Amino acid sequence: MSQSKIALVTGGSRGLGKNMVLHLAKQGKDVVLTYRSQQEEAEAVVREVEQLGQRAVAFQLDVAEAGSFDAFVSQVQTKLQEVFGTKKLHYLVNNAGIGVYASFPETTEEQLDQLFDIHFKGPYLLTQKILPILANGGSIVNISSGLARFALPGYAAYGAMKGAMETLTRYQAKELGARQIRSNIVAPGAIETDFGGGSVRDNEQVNQFVSSVTALGRAGLPEDIGGVVAFLCSEEGRWINGQRIEVSGGMML
Repeated sequence: MSQSKIALVTGGSRGLGKNMVLHLAKQGKDVVLTYRSQQEEAEAVVREVEQLGQRAVAFQLDVAEAGSFDAFVSQVQTKLQEVFGTKKLHYLVNNAGIGVYASFPETTEEQLDQLFDIHFKGPYLLTQKILPILANGGSIVNISSGLARFALPGYAAYGAMKGAMETLTRYQAKELGARQIRSNIVAPGAIETDFGGGSVRDNEQVNQFVSSVTALGRAGLPEDIGGVVAFLCSEEGRWINGQRIEVSGGMML
């Protein structure tokens, strides 16, 4: 079998991450995906990738547990050689995340620490650990949110972490350019998934509000996002670097 390029997608078992994985596979990429607790869902995604003619493996990883990253990267290195016959990844998609809804005055230190660990410290340190096995000429895609650009009450801590990731993305692009590694960040608008308790998908009032402030008149769907991430991991996206790309249908313009 000829050597496909390989993408690592964190949080790839469901929602946006699953859609990213499947778009990458349709593009002819092999995929390493991580899940936190949903092993069966992750294995089902692996089978879907295999049905698309590509190879995939799933690993358990909690991005909030930075102390586990060395062991994780070591596992990935072993699997890369065993399953794919290579020592390198080509793409890293830092997608794993959670939503926490809390007003600024009521956000607890515990909530702030949790969001920091998952949305900033985790991707920061995991990307560091992955760099030695990320091929020169590769691509990093981080995930932000429209909430880093516009402010909706209840997302102060979450939006602030995503703003930090947007700044980090530019630094990564600048500092990794010598290795021809690109770094970009995709900012979805409100999407109908189980994220944050599924409010955009399941709460009609929220869905109608999102639709009313979006130029294209509806909330987003996972399939609106995966193809954009896959594009940034393609040869066609080779000259896009250090950019924030909002994929929101024109939300809050």
